[in-house]
Amino acid sequence: MRKKKPENAEFAEKNNMTTHNFRQQIRTAIADEKLQAALDKNAAQRLVARENAFASFPEDIHTLKAKSHAVRADVIANLDQYLAQFIAHVKDNGFIVHWAANAAEARKIVLAIATEKKAKLISKSKTMMSEEIELNPALEAAGIEVVETDLGEYIVQLREEHPSHIITPAVHLRKEDVGETFHEKLGIPLTNDIQTLTNTARAKLRQFFLETDIGISGVNFGVADAGMLCIVTNEGNARMVTTLPKTHIALMGIERLVPDADGLALMLTMLPRSATGQKTTVYTQLISKPKQSDEIDGADERHLILIDNGRSQLSHTKLAETLYCIRCGACINSCPVFREIGGYAYTSKSGAYTPYPGPIGSALSPGLFGQADFGHLAQASTLCGACKEACPMDIDLPTMLLRVRSGGQEVDTRSQEKHVPEGMSAPVTWGLRWFSWATSRPQIFSWAQKMAGMFGNIAAPRSKWLQLPEITGWGYSKDFPKPAAESFSEMWRRGKVAQGSKGEEMKGQGGKGARRDAFGVQLEIEEPVAAEDLVARFEQELRALNGVCVPCLESEVKEWILAFLKERNVAEILSWGKDDLPNGVLEEIQNAGIGIHFGTNPEIQVGLTGALAGVAETGSIAVTSGPERPLSTSLLPEIHIAILHQKDIYENLRQVLDLAEIQKAGTTTFISGPSRTADIEMTLTIGVHGPGELYVLVVR
Repeated sequence: MRKKKPENAEFAEKNNMTTHNFRQQIRTAIADEKLQAALDKNAAQRLVARENAFASFPEDIHTLKAKSHAVRADVIANLDQYLAQFIAHVKDNGFIVHWAANAAEARKIVLAIATEKKAKLISKSKTMMSEEIELNPALEAAGIEVVETDLGEYIVQLREEHPSHIITPAVHLRKEDVGETFHEKLGIPLTNDIQTLTNTARAKLRQFFLETDIGISGVNFGVADAGMLCIVTNEGNARMVTTLPKTHIALMGIERLVPDADGLALMLTMLPRSATGQKTTVYTQLISKPKQSDEIDGADERHLILIDNGRSQLSHTKLAETLYCIRCGACINSCPVFREIGGYAYTSKSGAYTPYPGPIGSALSPGLFGQADFGHLAQASTLCGACKEACPMDIDLPTMLLRVRSGGQEVDTRSQEKHVPEGMSAPVTWGLRWFSWATSRPQIFSWAQKMAGMFGNIAAPRSKWLQLPEITGWGYSKDFPKPAAESFSEMWRRGKVAQGSKGEEMKGQGGKGARRDAFGVQLEIEEPVAAEDLVARFEQELRALNGVCVPCLESEVKEWILAFLKERNVAEILSWGKDDLPNGVLEEIQNAGIGIHFGTNPEIQVGLTGALAGVAETGSIAVTSGPERPLSTSLLPEIHIAILHQKDIYENLRQVLDLAEIQKAGTTTFISGPSRTADIEMTLTIGVHGPGELYVLVVR
């Protein structure tokens, strides 16, 4: 299905965009009450969730941001070196590696693979890179059906729209809009019930997962010294498209690298907290190899397409810092401009869509796609600094936006020729030049302040009274600030400014009230347990993520499983092999008349696995692939039961990443609860593409 721009003509006038139309789009968005309500809800929940997630972390946020910034700066400064290292290890691990200098080459490579495999159906998990290279239209033009499997992406695809947010693609829609779309496109009875809508998408997409010829995913991080891909998701769709099809294609921007496990652990601390306010996503996949000859499932071929598309050139310019971005969307959520205009307003002069809205998009899009066509987006910013404060990589976005306004990487600061900023009217341009001239001369600036103060006391402060929207565009949604009658220096000398007392530093401890992430999941328990009690901490975190922890003796494992299966009237289960489970468990299950299967069977409702390790700080379990450890056992069934030995619980992710089994495994998945989504009106919904229930038996 070919995606097109929204049908609303005010949002996108086909191929006839001008700066004036850009302003009209902004005005239309501001006047849209439904859009305003949706954007406000998204921003409010995301920002509170982010604050709560970092408040529960023991290390200071500014220290974390400084470390993260240093890691990303090192990667971009030494990109060629890290790329060479990464490519060598990825090839050694069995990936087929392709290089695409631009979007056209990337599309050509995907089409060549699809042609070779005679693919008719391709399933994609959420990847902004595929939006950037405009992959879907190219595949559809070749007669290949492409299905988006992220719930938000699936919704906007059915509506023939683009994502309006990099984390929440359907943030601009209400549940009523989704209900009408599903009624029209999928033929279900009209409903606004979010759980029903999610279940409908699950059932529809399940068939695509099982029948697809090729799975396409993005890549959140590539680990240079291990040749490992890291993919994070909450719904489980990325696991589906990388596990069930015989061929997996990963699209990766060449800048998305970390040097090693230390860098990966740091990024996995920052990304989910910044994106959705979670301590970790439900699924974190570490993919190192294709399916091995003795394994039951997994992709036989894994292709990695490394895409430049302007990144190499950008890394040597004054906008190189934009490449530090890890696509968390925190700057978008914090931006007061995005909160007013939404993602669809960020278009080029020619009407082209950019997958990167908000502050980062306003700096990155001109850098990647052209200053002349996208430079005006940098004007859609108040330069308030909220984006820099929110950015987990500590990118100096206000400075990046100012550099775009001044000409980006193209401008020569030594030139005497005056630069004309993109997207600014002549009155604003001349006004800013006058302002710059006046502020650089203290006496003139002081006089101008006094005149402005006198004028502000006798004239109405409303910008509409001043007719400024008609001239400059300023004031359409804001009042023009009333000038102060006195300067700050004058008020200070007259004793009108009181010296403030230094406030108490926030300690990041949240009282007894339960804190919740953007999904509504509790982040802090009312009575925190002692840090050294790893089992209790693990249980606490897993419970907060809607998982169930069952402490038991080894002798009680069989009894609990049989009682559970009997209660649920389960006749068959998917399972790992007996060598990866406690002794005698499978024999007891078989003796009870319950069938055991060791392959991919989407009809079976319960999957039984072991677990390599548990992570106490996030309530996660690590599940690795292997000869008798099918990946689909923890993915396809509605219920996942995992057996974890108490001795295998570690304090944090970094400790688990060092385990030799993870280095050897083709795929390791960290699972931290049932699958979930909040793509419809930011409402938590449990059970999407992965299991809706998770039980972890912690064996003493």
